[in-house]
Amino acid sequence: MNDIANPANAVLFVDGSPFNTLNEALDLAATSGAGMNFYSGRGELIEALDYSRLRTEAIDLARHLLASGLQPGDRVGVIAETDGDFARAFFACQYAALVPAPLPLPAALGGRPQYLEHIHGMLDSVGGTALLAPITLAEWVEDIGRALSLRFCGTVAQLKDTVAPYTGELPKVAPDALAYLQFSSGSTRFPQGVAVTHRAVVANIEAIAAHGLMISRRDRCVSWLPFYHDMGLVGFLLTPLCCAIPVDFVATREFARRPLTWLQLISRNGGTLSFSPSFGFELCARRAENGAPAGLDLSSWRGAGIGGDMVRPAPLQAFSERFAASGFNPGAFVPSYGMAEASLALSFTPLNRGVRIDHLDIDALERQGRAVAAAAGASRSRSFVFCGPILPGHAVEVRNEDGTTLGERQIGRIYVRGPSLMQEYFARPDETARVIADGWLDTGDLGYIADGEIVITGRAKDLIIVNGRNILPQDLEWTAEGEVIGLRSGDVAAFSVDDGEGERVVVLFECRSNDPQAREALGAEVAGVLRTRHGVHADVVPVPPRTLPQTSSGKLSRARARQLYLKGAFEAVRAA
Repeated sequence: MNDIANPANAVLFVDGSPFNTLNEALDLAATSGAGMNFYSGRGELIEALDYSRLRTEAIDLARHLLASGLQPGDRVGVIAETDGDFARAFFACQYAALVPAPLPLPAALGGRPQYLEHIHGMLDSVGGTALLAPITLAEWVEDIGRALSLRFCGTVAQLKDTVAPYTGELPKVAPDALAYLQFSSGSTRFPQGVAVTHRAVVANIEAIAAHGLMISRRDRCVSWLPFYHDMGLVGFLLTPLCCAIPVDFVATREFARRPLTWLQLISRNGGTLSFSPSFGFELCARRAENGAPAGLDLSSWRGAGIGGDMVRPAPLQAFSERFAASGFNPGAFVPSYGMAEASLALSFTPLNRGVRIDHLDIDALERQGRAVAAAAGASRSRSFVFCGPILPGHAVEVRNEDGTTLGERQIGRIYVRGPSLMQEYFARPDETARVIADGWLDTGDLGYIADGEIVITGRAKDLIIVNGRNILPQDLEWTAEGEVIGLRSGDVAAFSVDDGEGERVVVLFECRSNDPQAREALGAEVAGVLRTRHGVHADVVPVPPRTLPQTSSGKLSRARARQLYLKGAFEAVRAA
């Protein structure tokens, strides 16, 4: 089996968008000769699926879906395995005018009962009427099918084997129809379905392709990002297809086991565009501590994007140093900012610039809400990464708590508007009204504008307010992880609780030792570092490895960690 190579045609976005819906995009991409390749964790090609065959098979599958009794506009859950069947199912829904809702795999959520409960809740929350699952989960989801009286529940192969195809004309799809539901991370509430129209996602992809990344026919994408996350779905399934360029995939779980396979695919296939949260770069750097794989060549990688979470400078610096001899150019780093509520992207840093850092005075940041440059050699400073200007056709404002628009380098809540915004949180009018007013979306992020670029400082809901100081939890987390030997990225969660006498800072840290004295010593070191570096007195609590909760997209859920702490979930570990 041969993989899909770069075709010799131009991208589809030339002098504006020639299509208005995702199925129209696939109609055009099918003539390009490009497609997608799926690889194992060892870099072996599993399936090469060109866009022409994807179109043919998606249309065929659409007819089976419609014959099962589904009606245009019905919601279809699609468990997002990284394989060709997910792409077939997703685009079958487009041709059938159905609304796919990508759902996470078990690895992100824990055991079978909890996973099935979560999937059941997600599908029920959007009135799902069918569920397509990979063969490995076919038996698992049978109970969900019965409980929700789904019209179909099973695999793509089972649907084709048991339901005769519909023979009439396929329904027309309007640009303002829903293209898909993207579940939000749900760190404070149950995940909500972000309702994205064809018009919105096409507008976002056009901005990404024409302005953010300047995609050309010479580009090739490589990704390990999950399809149930906006960066994986829009960034690396839909954008390459809409631009008619090839894309190589390796499953997220395989990346976690063998992260260097990601880099080897970029090297072997001449990948030019690939994104990751900061931790992905950090994981690769750790795995290559004894040297990069022989023959690794990353010189083709022109757009090494960072997104999906706050951009961390230290892991990127470590990655640059580790892979400099492999041809990696640090100028290829492209910090970005976005969210599912805006389809995907809102800003990209200028290409070929790399990471630009703003070093700020902590006192002005925490007590005055201003982004003031730290004095040279200052012992108390904080570094943030510039994320670029807002994409053309979109607008951004920074506002204070009463809604007043703030000026340059004043820190407040980030608001955005533009053609890429979601229609609503599906069937959640109150939640929609809470975040969208007069066309502006309250992102829930804190940050400021400097030199025309967006700089994100944190999440408003996570802010720790103690003694008149606005403390960012990641400041405490990153300091502990960076300065205490034995702690890694993602090992620490910081938040505040009200003990009746004011806010108290709590810091949970994952401890890999079963020795009580070792745990106590590590906790004392964490507490000491936070006192010295931040002037913060914290209640430091050890927790077992891999117990800090994460959202479905892999982000730390501080809100959930706080809930577990208040319920006493970690007390047994602390007392042991």
